Amino acid sequence: MIYSFFICFIAGIGAGLGTGFAGMSAAAVISPMLITFLGMPAYEAVGIALASDVLASAISAYTYGKNKNLDIKNGIVMMIAVLCFTLVGSWVASLVPNTTMGSFSVFMTFLLGIKFIVKPVMTTKEAMTAVTPQKRLIQSVVCGVLIGFICGFVGAGGGMMMLLILTSVLGYELKTAVGTSVFIMAFTAFTGAASHFAIGGMPDLWCLVCCVLSTLLWARVAARFANKASAATLNRATGAVLVILGGAILAVTYL
Repeated sequence: MIYSFFICFIAGIGAGLGTGFAGMSAAAVISPMLITFLGMPAYEAVGIALASDVLASAISAYTYGKNKNLDIKNGIVMMIAVLCFTLVGSWVASLVPNTTMGSFSVFMTFLLGIKFIVKPVMTTKEAMTAVTPQKRLIQSVVCGVLIGFICGFVGAGGGMMMLLILTSVLGYELKTAVGTSVFIMAFTAFTGAASHFAIGGMPDLWCLVCCVLSTLLWARVAARFANKASAATLNRATGAVLVILGGAILAVTYL
């Protein structure tokens, strides 16, 4: 039991920091940890990871929203598009034989971390407001469709894809991008966790509670720090967290 607690706590640290700093899905960290070190079935591990993601993303979104770093209106539009086209992407993937892209989100995490360190996002809120509401609405729908379809087809990478598109395509400043990303992830994670538990039954309760609480704690810590940090500091911190997590997940998975 102590060993299980240790693994879940460490996994929660990585997942919470990734969620609070970068809107990263907890599934990218917790799943490989539980599968590798506890020998847990993959489906059960993903269910626990998604459940951990719900509260961690929600508390992060609350923190970002309280600091006015959350675009709720366009976030809701994008969330609806993501949820709908995740189903479409999953259906298309079921028709394509031998589609294996499980490493997508891991490599994306690592490369995105390097991107934030080498080329930080320095967009300001003033620049964001220069985009008309109509154009922003259309962009949110189109990008939500793209993110949802790819996530459904590939099966991973939602949080990272949202952060990349929000900052690089839609021109969000980093804090608002992360805040909007975790807002969307709270709902998508809840949908995923509910479906996993409905299909596969309740997972190991001890691991579930430990992962949820640890992820929640560290997501809260990371989100509070992120909202007080300068843009330059946040870019470096986000990049460092993503590079470390990406490298650690690669090591755990392939070594």
